[in-house]
Amino acid sequence: MRCAIYTRVSTDNQVEVEYNSCESQLEKIRSFVKSQDKMAIYGVFSDPGYTGANLERPALQKMLQAIREDQIDMVIAYKMDRLTRSPKDFYHLIELFEQYNVGFISVTERFDTSTPSGRLLRNIMLTFAQFERELASERVKDKMHQRAQKGMWNGGTIPFGYSSENKKLVINEGEANILKRIYEIYIETGSLGKVLSARFKDRKGKAFSKNTLYYLLRNINYIGKMKYGGKITEAIHPALITEEVFNKAQELHGVKDKPTTFNKKYLFTGLLRCSECGSQMTPCHSKKLNSDRKYKRRYYYYRCTKTFRDGWHACSTRQANAERLENHLITNLERISIDKPYIDSFIFMLNANKADGHSGHEPSEKLPLYDPEIFRNTLQTFVKDFKKSRGIDRVLVVKKHVKSITYSKEEICLSLYYKKTCEGQEYTSPASGRAGAAAGRTSRCSQEKSPRGTPGGSELVSRLGLEPSTPALKGRCSTG
Repeated sequence: MRCAIYTRVSTDNQVEVEYNSCESQLEKIRSFVKSQDKMAIYGVFSDPGYTGANLERPALQKMLQAIREDQIDMVIAYKMDRLTRSPKDFYHLIELFEQYNVGFISVTERFDTSTPSGRLLRNIMLTFAQFERELASERVKDKMHQRAQKGMWNGGTIPFGYSSENKKLVINEGEANILKRIYEIYIETGSLGKVLSARFKDRKGKAFSKNTLYYLLRNINYIGKMKYGGKITEAIHPALITEEVFNKAQELHGVKDKPTTFNKKYLFTGLLRCSECGSQMTPCHSKKLNSDRKYKRRYYYYRCTKTFRDGWHACSTRQANAERLENHLITNLERISIDKPYIDSFIFMLNANKADGHSGHEPSEKLPLYDPEIFRNTLQTFVKDFKKSRGIDRVLVVKKHVKSITYSKEEICLSLYYKKTCEGQEYTSPASGRAGAAAGRTSRCSQEKSPRGTPGGSELVSRLGLEPSTPALKGRCSTG
């Protein structure tokens, strides 16, 4: 039987102390080996001046390598604590010895795994080792669960777009810009192939695979949340994209007939309708040639779809410059949102019209009226969200707040979503307004009646050239 002798002296002991030196341990172990039959010393492994609190010892590692190479049958130490002082490390070593059919003997403590009593004690120790591992695993799981509940990152692969600092996720600006562009292209086109053809590269400089893009477009970390144990919680790391952008991307996943996608150059895609013929006004563009007959610039328009079907002269509205129309409406909405006297007068008129148009079948006091403060806050929220957003986020902000826009050369009618709480239930009020160039209007009803009234006129911002004139605001009420 090939035996390996292991000796060690701790750093807190003097190596040269005679009664506890490595030489003294070796002498007593040699005497024990001579007293046994069929034992031969393979080698002596000594670690003088090394702590037993861990396994980072040169001689011990050399001995363990010899065990893995099947060169040792038995390990002998003066005491068990010479091998290690850590119960966890001792269990690990016993399991390693068991794996390679290596025995262990402690000379002074009569611990011998080659005997039945020694094997029993070894099996008890292995059971405790398993118990200790499971207990440690439970502690780790509980700790990770607590961290997840607090919104803290639990480690693992760092999501693309972030870096790790002090065990926290922080934004990596370069990667974050690529990620935002991936979402923009996907929402604009509704096609993963278009994103794939853009050849965006990962941290290693390789183009993203299709599966990786699928993962990026579904990763909830990017909206400032995290998923752990099947539950979604708010995270403390910053979001890279808005929830509107993320949710829109989820709507596009796995849908064969893709819904209307958005082009970031057109804010009112799918919202604009021609007042004259009732047709949708769709985004389009034209190109201007320079002297070299090369395209120099694009001009963007909203064009009445009837002119596509029946010819350019089929509808006199034809088209409107997209940039000017969008800027004009947003500028007027911003002006109206801070004009408290005008809003108060406008809402007073709408409430009066709503009361006049009441059918009489329900008690009038139950009829929800429009609140000027709610209307003003709704309008200001829209303007604020719009100004702080960029690219595809702006399109989604408009979709969130604007129901529809009706355009003609004489007037433009803008419908905004307006919500209030009535007797504990959410009620969507069908109030509306109309203006020559811009108006605040709120509606989510399919039926409308139009008794009209006119509050005091209010001068709007100056025209840019293509928009109709703006003599005053008119209001109308809808009941459905």
